[in-house]
Amino acid sequence: MPSTPRRPTPTLADATRGRVLFGGDYNPEQWPEETWPEDVRLMKDAGVNSVTLGVFSWARLEPEPGRREFGWLDRVMDLMHEHGVGVVLATPTSSPPPWLGRLHPDTLPRDADGRVEWWGGRQHFSHSSATYRRYAAAITEDLAARYAGHPALTMWHINNEYCTADYGDEAAAAFRRWLRARYGTLDALNSAWGTAFWSQGYDTWDGVLPPRHAHYMNNPGQVLDFRRFTSDMLLECYTAERDIVRRHTPHLPVTTNFMPLFPGQDAWRWAEEEDVVSVDLYPDPRDPLGAQHGALVQDLARSQAGGPWMLMEQAAGPVNWRGVNHPKPRGLNRLWSFQAVARGADAVCYFQWRQSRQGAEKFHSGMVSHAGEEGRTYQEVMRLGGELARIGEHVAGRHSRADIAILHDWHSWWAGDHEGRPSTEADLPTVLHAWHRALWEANLPTDFAHPGHDLSAYRMLVVPQLYLLTDTAIDSLLAHVRDGGTLVCGFLTGIADEQDRVRPGGMDARLRELLGIRTLHEWWPLEAGETAATDGFRGTLWSEEIDATEDASAEAVYRGGELDGLPAVLRRGRAWYVSTLPEPGALRALLTRIAAGAGVPPVLDGLPAGVEAVRRGELLFLLNHGREPVTVRVPGTHVELLGDTAVTGEVALGRHGVAVLRP
Repeated sequence: MPSTPRRPTPTLADATRGRVLFGGDYNPEQWPEETWPEDVRLMKDAGVNSVTLGVFSWARLEPEPGRREFGWLDRVMDLMHEHGVGVVLATPTSSPPPWLGRLHPDTLPRDADGRVEWWGGRQHFSHSSATYRRYAAAITEDLAARYAGHPALTMWHINNEYCTADYGDEAAAAFRRWLRARYGTLDALNSAWGTAFWSQGYDTWDGVLPPRHAHYMNNPGQVLDFRRFTSDMLLECYTAERDIVRRHTPHLPVTTNFMPLFPGQDAWRWAEEEDVVSVDLYPDPRDPLGAQHGALVQDLARSQAGGPWMLMEQAAGPVNWRGVNHPKPRGLNRLWSFQAVARGADAVCYFQWRQSRQGAEKFHSGMVSHAGEEGRTYQEVMRLGGELARIGEHVAGRHSRADIAILHDWHSWWAGDHEGRPSTEADLPTVLHAWHRALWEANLPTDFAHPGHDLSAYRMLVVPQLYLLTDTAIDSLLAHVRDGGTLVCGFLTGIADEQDRVRPGGMDARLRELLGIRTLHEWWPLEAGETAATDGFRGTLWSEEIDATEDASAEAVYRGGELDGLPAVLRRGRAWYVSTLPEPGALRALLTRIAAGAGVPPVLDGLPAGVEAVRRGELLFLLNHGREPVTVRVPGTHVELLGDTAVTGEVALGRHGVAVLRP
């Protein structure tokens, strides 16, 4: 008898159904029940079609061990369905109730100094605790069983912003099991960690611990593996709950929300376990590069998803965790929301719906602020909801792939972040943002990719910094250039192997040959604010003493100082090496030149400063990140969807203005 065909894995499209999801975290348990009908009225007026329920509700759902209080959630679910608002139902396991830590201290994590992280905040759970996992599975099981058939349910949201490391004894035992599975023997572990240095050799597995507080620097191999282990343990927590809800609702997608460019999770691996990639994004409204940070995170989320993704959280106004928390100027919330849609988001959501009156986040904005429905925040949210509804059918499910990929890998980030490195100034996030900024300002569409993935679809690969590269990844870079692609590498790339051993010569020999480097004599890191002059620009953060091979050309040369006359930028065929961080304008000009040579044009030529142009499917998004009105020239005639007007030749954009053009 033939087996029943397995249903394809659900996707974000199963929840969006041809719309852009619009809404946010709704926490009705914080409010009297008579407030709920008013909330629904305001949601409908604002075009809200999705809310996330239950993220921080464990103590309300299980006020004491084993006792369930689902009545209030039943009523909220029914209310949402009655008014056509879909529900993304969360498992509440990111914030265990106080009774769990009180009755089961083993569920509480410990920091590197051995201090307990007590209840009273959130994320106070040990990822390795069998007790925590048992209680988390039980509440997830009961939630899934109760609401699997509820017509309001559209998606599952597991936990929230997984981020907890644990250095306690149960985590130590789990770390040893993880290491045994990875290395097999103590000899292999000692070799991988280089324990011959500082007399650190282990004679028994019982002596192996997490990298707890030490008198001086911790072993880099130990730290690297502990970060890998922590990501894997948190992923186990996620997949355990995911598998429970999938068993009850195999037709519904499951997600958990990443934090933007967060170092604690190998997000490439995590994305493979999600039906929907979702991320929280909170650029500083006072940061002149806030929009570029947003674009980077959005490009990364879209690339992890391989298509549409979900903006799970953003702020409608100020946050509450910066030293000074500024509101968003008029129009900025709308502008940044459309930037996310332009770069692939099929859901635009907030933390949270109604601004809290109590608790740690009462000064964090909501879609409905303390000013209520007459406040500017809600009025802007209402406008945005109407506009997203207007364009939803034109964007939902559409996807555009770039010809340029920035390569990024968490294992490389972890390895390169050790405290004993040549310079703390040249940290990866700083370098990554600088290179992405150059491409963003040049309006060159950019994906992100893992160095070990299939890269054949890209014309140009950009490697701002990959300190650790596996042999497989290096082979992939070599093949890309051999097959006609263009490669641009920044400094501190290919320095170490998978176990953080520095490769002979200070850089992998195959990579040196590809890039035209005969000898890498010394790294010359620069102090904060210090620059290195070349014959074409000024370099920052870093410089290097290198000799070039005879078949490589120096495209820029250091002038003055110890490196006078040595190459700063090398080119060998279609492979480029940049041994410093050029100032922003110079890096933008260099990458624009290289992209043109690779056959990659910008989205539009001649854009005014501060205007971003993004294509998604057949649509062209124009985003004015400036405070002054501008006019943008566009070829041909289009329909501007937000105003439902025809435009020919040029488009006027006001302060923080947005236009969505369809041919």
